[in-house]
Amino acid sequence: MTGENTQEKHRIPGVLRDLNGKVAWITGAGTGIGRAAAVSLAGAGMEVVISGRRRSSLEETATLVRAEGKEPVIEELDVSDAAAVAKAVERIEARFGRLDVAVLSAGVNVKKRSWEEVDVEGWDSVVNIDLNGAFYCCRAVLPIMRKQKSGLIINVASWAGVHVSKMTGPAYNAAKHGMVAMSESVNMEESVHGIRACALCPGEVATPILDNRPVPVTDAQKAQMLQAADLGETVLFLASLHERVCVNQLVISPTANRLYVSQEIS
Repeated sequence: MTGENTQEKHRIPGVLRDLNGKVAWITGAGTGIGRAAAVSLAGAGMEVVISGRRRSSLEETATLVRAEGKEPVIEELDVSDAAAVAKAVERIEARFGRLDVAVLSAGVNVKKRSWEEVDVEGWDSVVNIDLNGAFYCCRAVLPIMRKQKSGLIINVASWAGVHVSKMTGPAYNAAKHGMVAMSESVNMEESVHGIRACALCPGEVATPILDNRPVPVTDAQKAQMLQAADLGETVLFLASLHERVCVNQLVISPTANRLYVSQEIS
């Protein structure tokens, strides 16, 4: 008997749901966690809509999704534009008639991030994308999910949304803490409609956002961090759970978690 058959034999009925044919929308899908989530969900049989600001990056993600046997829908989008977000979700509903999972992964940080350096423009750029953008997306998808009496929103927050970190700076800390609180407020109000939200809070992940760190990260340090694929599998796990299950918050970190060692990391 193969390992796969053994797993199937001992699988508890009703614990994991079949994702084939269900619809997922992933923001920030051009790179990093968003890209990995799109690939993992497509591999599980979901129809995926991928959003991001750069068409070229989305095309690279699309190639990986096609390798999983799915043809993605590409929606170029700046999530800080509320009207554009609303229009994108309208197109998703018109095309599929449903939306089962929204993975809100669009996020940025600035290089000049300490209190000594951060300026209004930098603060606004982080908050407008990381927090306001997530709000615009949540607000846009809730009406569809209310109508179908089900839906999962995965807000990709951060370790900085749970533990204030000097490394990430005040704007990112504030935005991600806000995202975590916003996510729980969705559960408080929308659970009666069968909607659940998870604030996914990863520690350091080796993604392109590291390129904006004030102090460069070495390849050796990146190798010990969480990898984008780890988060892609985590998103798939959350999406696969039965609809009766709400994981309100999931904190995940590298085993070699540098944030335990020092708050002086840049």
